[in-house]
This record gives sequence, structure tokens and C-alpha cells, in this order.
Amino acid sequence: MMATIDDTLPPPEQAKGVEIDKAEIRRARSARRDRLARWILPVVVMALSIYLWDRICVWNGIPHYILPRPGLVFETLINDWALLSASLLVTLKITFGALAIAIVGGVGLAILFALSKWVEMSFFPYAVILQVTPIIVIAPLIFIYVDSKIVGLLICAWIVAFFPILSNTTLGLNSADHNLRNLMQLYGASTWQTLWHLRLPAALPYFLSGLKVAGGLSLIGAVVAEFVAGTGGVGSGLAFRILEASYRLNIPRMFAAIILISASGILIFMAMSLISHLFLRKWHESALKREN
Repeated sequence: MMATIDDTLPPPEQAKGVEIDKAEIRRARSARRDRLARWILPVVVMALSIYLWDRICVWNGIPHYILPRPGLVFETLINDWALLSASLLVTLKITFGALAIAIVGGVGLAILFALSKWVEMSFFPYAVILQVTPIIVIAPLIFIYVDSKIVGLLICAWIVAFFPILSNTTLGLNSADHNLRNLMQLYGASTWQTLWHLRLPAALPYFLSGLKVAGGLSLIGAVVAEFVAGTGGVGSGLAFRILEASYRLNIPRMFAAIILISASGILIFMAMSLISHLFLRKWHESALKREN
């Protein structure tokens, strides 16, 4: 009887293989569950929040000029789309224009800082001053000294978006492996060759991290600048539409404009995250997929 039982047992190698297969299946299920939860849970939370918002308005009898129901906000967004979309386009033009200037200026100045400590010690404190001074304080002066409203808006948004790119890129350029820098010097590489082949690739993850922050800040800077400018007309952004709606107690339009600004910020962040992933997915530790 004992011999028969022993003959029916799987060999140790086969049993071990079965355990490994089961562990891989569990990991695959867990990974699939996590991927689904990453998308489903935020949607569920958003749906519950909108439902609770609607119920609060109904249960308390809140009038639409104080807190509109979600359905009314959505209806206003559709009915006023022509007006709001034109203002959204103005705001986005200022946002991306300021972001482009911040990228060119921030990366260029960071390279100068990396090449010369004297330049960094001379100008970096003033970059910090621009960052820590609230834009709401600087903006009125900018609009006094600058004749063009668009230029003034670009300057305000640029000031907000400039520092994250500058500081992150400078940190990345200074974080290149010193052993590799010494090796390149040993082989006679010039300063520009070291910069191009070693320091700039090392700074890329830091720059992309700063870019994700600067994308949202440029939108914030553009909206704040529009609030300060306070000028209407055809070339008005979403911030002016919010002010206009508040003066007229058109609260549903205010909510619709705020939703457009928030959605734009989310899309900008997602776009910057996608760019970062595409640049880093094949070689950087932060973007590589792991088996475990």
C-alpha cells in the first residue's frame, strides 16, 4: 500500500513547478486587478461625488444661483460652448506660450549654471526671488509697464512656470556621475562633449519631472494673470468669463468655466506624463516595468 501511495505523488521538481505557476497566476491576477482599480476607483468616486452634490441641492432646496445642480452645469456647458471654448483657446494659447518660453529659458539658463559656478551664484538667487514672490503682487506692475495685454499675460505665466524647470534641470546636470565625468576628462573629452553625452542625458529625468510641474503652473499663472488684467472683449480667457459670470450671478457658467480649467490642467499633466514615459520607458529606473 505504501509503495502505491508513493508512486502517485509528483516528483519534487514537478511540485515546485506547479507552485511557481500558481504564484505567477496570482501575480498576474493581482496586476490585472490593480490596473482595473486604477481606472475604476476614481470613476466610482467621481460618480458618487456628483450624485451627492445633486442630492444635497435637492434635499436642501438650494437655488441655482447659489449652488447649481450638476445637470444644469452640464447643460450650461453645452449651451455656452461657443463662448467658453473661445475663451478656453485664449487661455491655452497663453499657457503653452509661457510653457515654451519657460522651457527654452529654464534649460538654457540651467546649462549656463552647469558650465559656470560664477553664473549660478550670480543669478540663481534672483530666480528664487521670482519664485517666492506671489504673482498676484507682480502682475499689476507688469500690466502697468507692458502695453500689450498678451505680452503681460505671457510674462506672468512664464514667471510661475520658469523656476521648476530651471531648478530641476540644474539639479539633474549637477547629478551626473562624477566618476563618469572624471573618466571622460581622462579620455580628453571637452566640456561640451561631457555636457552633451553625459550631463544632459543624466538631467533628462529631472527636466521631465520639472516639466510636469511647470505645465500645471503655467495654466495657473495664465488664469491668475487674466484675473488681474480683468479686461474683456473678444480675446478674453476663462478667468474673465468667471468674473463676468460672478457679476451677473450666472453661477452655472462659473462652474462650467471652472470645470474646463480643471479638465485642461488634468489633460496637460497627462500629456506631460506621457511625454516623460515615452522618453524614459526603455532605460530609466522610474519607468521600467518590473516582474515582481
